[in-house]
Amino acid sequence: MRLKQWFEATAVKNYSIDIALAGRWTFNFIAIGIIAGLGSIVFHYLCQIGIHYFMDFIAGYRPPCPTGEHNLLTPTSTPFSRYTLLFLPAFGGILSGWLVYTFAPEAEGHGTDAAIDAYHTKGGFIRGRVPIIKTIASAITLTTGGSGGREGPIAQIGAGFGSFLATKLKLSDRQRRIMLAAGIGAGVGSIFRAPLAGAIFAAEVLYRDPELEPEVIIPAGISSVVAYCLYCLVFGWGSLFESPDFQFRNPFELGPYIVLAFVLAGTGILYVKSFYGLTRLFKSFKVPNHIKPAIGGICTGIVGFFLPQTLSFGYGFAQQALNNELTIPFLLLLAFGKIITTSFSIGSGGSGGVFGPSIVIGGAIGGAVGKLFHQIIPGIVTEPGAFVVVGMAGFFHRCFKHTDFNNYICQ
Repeated sequence: MRLKQWFEATAVKNYSIDIALAGRWTFNFIAIGIIAGLGSIVFHYLCQIGIHYFMDFIAGYRPPCPTGEHNLLTPTSTPFSRYTLLFLPAFGGILSGWLVYTFAPEAEGHGTDAAIDAYHTKGGFIRGRVPIIKTIASAITLTTGGSGGREGPIAQIGAGFGSFLATKLKLSDRQRRIMLAAGIGAGVGSIFRAPLAGAIFAAEVLYRDPELEPEVIIPAGISSVVAYCLYCLVFGWGSLFESPDFQFRNPFELGPYIVLAFVLAGTGILYVKSFYGLTRLFKSFKVPNHIKPAIGGICTGIVGFFLPQTLSFGYGFAQQALNNELTIPFLLLLAFGKIITTSFSIGSGGSGGVFGPSIVIGGAIGGAVGKLFHQIIPGIVTEPGAFVVVGMAGFFHRCFKHTDFNNYICQ
């Protein structure tokens, strides 16, 4: 009887400990989601303010917005000036380069590789100043015409918040790594308005091979949902893009999709080679690191002078491609111009992401292929916009599984 009572008491005690431990960890993940969600809100506000005053008020350039986003400030009446766009990215490069290389050099580039490196080689440790510097520097780079996305910076920002909280709580390296990954998922899931995708992204992007980090999925899922809800409470619910209700009806349409797969693979190779080729080239330049983003900015401005649609985010053009509103030449110029401007903007050390441009490039390539086949075989390819969706997903996966920043071995 005493042995039975001892077993029952031990089971109750262990059960209580498990509940307390789960509650404490859940509270930590919710806290990461709140902090990352607030970071996404601040970052989005900074980007909106920068776009208004730099791109709109100074250069008179007003790129379209995706359906899920709207300008927070009233557009100005400044006339469009290509010559201002020529020099504006260099100005942003000077500011962001000085800020990053003076206070937090690890905040340069697209950010995802730094977060992954911290996960694998630094026990999940990221300095507390990195999220702040990354927020400001990325907003400057992207709103002065630099080609990049918000998801890479916000991934590093969220990772930094998670790492900072784990360090303050004096958690182990393993626990800090989990909280870092939860921050990545919260940042991406909130600002891209896709909480489930953010959680899966955080678990998948840590490795090059097609595998997941299983212990990350639930923490990242909790943090991502919390951050997404907080972000949408401020900026409205819904997805970033609005897509028509595409339907697959004809099995012969698989042929054009196979062609699209090969085109995306080739374009992905070009993107990766261009990006990392220019990254290595800029690293070999015997000039101060503070100046390199300005050099990349003037090169970006030269392309933007002729192709302004390749500057900044480009999500609005991806939305127009989904709505079948763009021509084939425009889509091709958008895709290949975006490859060049992103390589110069971020490869030179500017602060911004490569996730966003990959969405725009893949969508533009998919739209061009879909419209081409729609002209050739309209009875089979009836909805070119569906190729935009496939192009976005296919190009993103192709690039992110063959780039240097996730070329790590599972530890």
